[in-house]
Amino acid sequence: MTRPIVLAATLLGALVLLGACNDDAPDMAGDPPEPDYDDPIPFTKHGELDVLQNDTERISLDIEIADSDSARERGLMEREQLPENSGMLFVFESEEERSFWMANTPLSLDIMFIDADLEIVSMEKYARPYSTERILSNAPAQYVLEVPAGFADSHGVLEGDRIRWERTDDDS
Repeated sequence: MTRPIVLAATLLGALVLLGACNDDAPDMAGDPPEPDYDDPIPFTKHGELDVLQNDTERISLDIEIADSDSARERGLMEREQLPENSGMLFVFESEEERSFWMANTPLSLDIMFIDADLEIVSMEKYARPYSTERILSNAPAQYVLEVPAGFADSHGVLEGDRIRWERTDDDS
């Protein structure tokens, strides 16, 4: 009875050693691997957005649209840059208090919370990269716009301004 147990233990040990010799096997010891930023996540234009002040267009942006749970969860994580005059618009099914954070996001961002009537109801400027601190909307929001930090200041965007946007790609 002990002979099959010894044989099974020997085979198991050999399999473990063979697996350890595999160059493709991940190194389970030490720290997890660093993210590979050599292949940056490309910006994919899904639409266009205008920021309006007194119903007059202030600035136009190309936007990526995050309208699924997975796209909203990923957001701009691991993005090191965005093209000039671009951002990400998060689209939600309903208007409610929103909470965002900057975990795994190396870019500093301006985050604008926008209600169902397309009015900017609150804003967090220069959100700190990699922070796990919650950024809360000061009012119910159905949309959230993330743009590079300093965008709001350099373009004079204020709470109370409005947006208009449209999807321009075929993914709906």
